Amino acid sequence: MNALPLLSVLTALPIVGAAAVLVIGAGCHLRARWTAFSFSLLSLALSLFLWCNFCSATGTMQFVERAPWLPSLGIEYHLGIDGIGLLMVLLSAILVPMAVLASSHVKERASLYFALMLLLQSGLFGAFTALNFFHWFLFWELSLIPAFFLIRLWGGPRRAAASTMFFVYTMVGSVTLLLSFLALYIATGTFDFLALAQMAQQHQLLPAVAAHFTGANYGGISGARLLLLLFWGAFLGFAVKVPIMPFHTWLPEAYAEAPSGVTMLLTGAMSKMGVYGFLRILLPIFGQQMQWMRSPLMTFAVATIVLAPFAALVQKDLKRAFAYSSINHLGYCLLAVFAIAAPFGAVADKSSALAGALLQMFNHGLTAAALFWFVALMEQRTGGLRGVNDFGGLRKPAPVFCGLMGIALFSSLGLPGLNGFVGEFLLFKGFFPLAPIASSISLIALLTTAMLLLTILQRVFTGPVSERWSSFPDLTVAERISLAPVIALMFVLGVWPQLFLGPLAATISEYVSKLM
Repeated sequence: MNALPLLSVLTALPIVGAAAVLVIGAGCHLRARWTAFSFSLLSLALSLFLWCNFCSATGTMQFVERAPWLPSLGIEYHLGIDGIGLLMVLLSAILVPMAVLASSHVKERASLYFALMLLLQSGLFGAFTALNFFHWFLFWELSLIPAFFLIRLWGGPRRAAASTMFFVYTMVGSVTLLLSFLALYIATGTFDFLALAQMAQQHQLLPAVAAHFTGANYGGISGARLLLLLFWGAFLGFAVKVPIMPFHTWLPEAYAEAPSGVTMLLTGAMSKMGVYGFLRILLPIFGQQMQWMRSPLMTFAVATIVLAPFAALVQKDLKRAFAYSSINHLGYCLLAVFAIAAPFGAVADKSSALAGALLQMFNHGLTAAALFWFVALMEQRTGGLRGVNDFGGLRKPAPVFCGLMGIALFSSLGLPGLNGFVGEFLLFKGFFPLAPIASSISLIALLTTAMLLLTILQRVFTGPVSERWSSFPDLTVAERISLAPVIALMFVLGVWPQLFLGPLAATISEYVSKLM
């Protein structure tokens, strides 16, 4: 274990912050908000410290903490991060201060609201750093509980139905995921992700499962079929979280009804837990099963990419439109994951696809959260209006607001010079040689997404200004200062992607080499 358990401190810090918010912020929404913001900045500072002290020359786990927990059950306190985990930790640390700032309208039970938001952050940190399934699963579920209550208590008119659907879908996925890993533990005697991945790489996982579960007592099912069944159980758990179509129906309702600050965390960070699960757990452990099921998996990914923007086009609510757009963007990441699972292909192509997926995860988290923040600002200025057809001509009374939101929209569109372009370019460069048919079909979505975002620009920002919005308030100085770092980061990553890709290079190389 490290002399300083930095990952444990990082995970515990938001919990301490949640307790401080409940004590210091009781009865005063401003104290609650600024206490939460202060602790979120501390978490961001520690995440940046980890980033600066991360050794980019190696792709192995760093800042490792390991101690026995329940040895008789194969449960260890095992933490560590490589470039993939580090990027997700940094993304979570950036998004929570953004979400806190975007929640200035929350005044009722504010201390509880911001405490739950910090608990959600702790769940994210724990899920992105834990390397033992039991430990990881605790934080996977911990993130679900505060998200449920944040939607249920502070959401819109349909918050009860939205929170219940969110909870039921994710719990069903969690149950199948848990059952799959319990079966793996019974067969192998370990919950450790790295140990299970090594067994799979050395072709020991299938014999272990076959030796334990085959026979008359288990209906004569073969080890290969049982391992495939375990794969689908784990797949469902992550597919719901991303989500992949057709397991997505909870998402538009939850995103639309959740407070905008919570929606920012749902789309920016929690959805990445699903993609992270595919990269950290599913592909290393069930890589052979993913190869067997490559065609249906590709079909899932292409359907997610192509159908989501068509669904977004017919939405009249901006939050629902951006929700479907988020599904589309994450579909590209999944197509990359399924493409690099192929038993063929060049190392350079797989490395490009993986680099694009990681950069797209970060870029989407940043851009989507910013877009929902702008929607929150619109709601605060209009008494809750957020319909695509509710506005028009806002560019004239609020040029700074429309200019900055336009940057975020063009980032989501993948305009060269902004962060979204680099991720999409690397994705297509990587997975087109690996899956040319799926990649070609997915190009349809680029056109549909452009239609969606340009339609929003036209209907909200351009045209004649109605008398109702002639005095629409532009961004205040405080709002401009709050949004400036986010917008600046979009430009920085657009022209200097090596800022993030450089530290990830060794991790990407190490990851791909284990798949070949």
